[in-house]
Amino acid sequence: MYDFVVVGAGPPGSRFARRAAEEGYDVVAFEKGEVGEPLACSGHVSTDVWEYVPEAAREELFQNRVFGARFHVGGPGSKPYRFYKREAVSNVIDRVGLDRALAECARDAGATVREGHTVTGLEERPDRVVVEVSVAGGGTETVEARMVAGCDGPTSRVRRAVGIDEPEELLHGVLAFDPEPDDRDYVDVHLTAPRFFAWRIPRGDAGVEYGLAAPPGEDVSARFDRLTDAYGVDTERFCSGAIPIGPPDSVTTDRVLLIGDAAAQTKPFTGGGILYGMTAADVAAETVDPADPRTLADYEAEWRDELATEIRLGKLIRACYSLPEPIQHLGLRALSGEIGVHMDRPSSFLSREHLRRLFS
Repeated sequence: MYDFVVVGAGPPGSRFARRAAEEGYDVVAFEKGEVGEPLACSGHVSTDVWEYVPEAAREELFQNRVFGARFHVGGPGSKPYRFYKREAVSNVIDRVGLDRALAECARDAGATVREGHTVTGLEERPDRVVVEVSVAGGGTETVEARMVAGCDGPTSRVRRAVGIDEPEELLHGVLAFDPEPDDRDYVDVHLTAPRFFAWRIPRGDAGVEYGLAAPPGEDVSARFDRLTDAYGVDTERFCSGAIPIGPPDSVTTDRVLLIGDAAAQTKPFTGGGILYGMTAADVAAETVDPADPRTLADYEAEWRDELATEIRLGKLIRACYSLPEPIQHLGLRALSGEIGVHMDRPSSFLSREHLRRLFS
């Protein structure tokens, strides 16, 4: 009998496994393939990411430093509106390496992380959860735990098995890479995808990442091809995945909790979920006692205290992507320049630092 079974060893799952193990709980995490594979997420993150990995991992993971973004209402040849800081706004990192570093942190803390283990069934009982696991190479296992943490991504099998509502929306995202080195310090954002955007991210010696996301039903692949054709590049390592937007009213049952993309704990205005998911993982490790299911209510309340306002404000920012072009030009022109915002916290738009820079 484990205290926690963690399904999925991405950043939220590995972070929760680590923190729960540090609290003295017996934890096993199952990852259906190799940790970090297949890649389905951008490696553009705020500098806060370094608070979650050992100092020794920084040099290996770091790829480029970003000081701002150029926003375009049209394609690469359209007028750019520059938003910047004098210090680094964000970093570009080895996304696969990040997953592996976090999983190693979980192992070092005492959690068991098993790759090649796919959770195929889950049954909640009054005093435990019974988990069926398929093992790569053949065979199955039955594992029991006091609680299960579903950290298995936007199309979470755990979420569906226990009947938790789906996210409000699932976007379709694609990305691919140009291997030509580029150490420029601005990302490019194109408000050309329906209800979302396309992007270009320089990754230093690792090349350039191109990506795009849009609601289902849009021809995302064709739009992506038009983006890369406009930049005149050939890309490789094409990746595709779902981006959950809008968490359900509840992300827990009697003995199951969801964390990260499984709970749609993401930024509605970028789709990123690494920092939000790890923030929620820390809240879960601090509040949930696997021997007392009543503590799941504390997790529900406290992760929303941490993130609900940011998610709500993020939805307002995203709504601006669909404004008529003349209004987009007007807004970008008025707001561009030096900024004082944090890329993960829309509430920082109202901070004293940002307002001072906005009106200076």
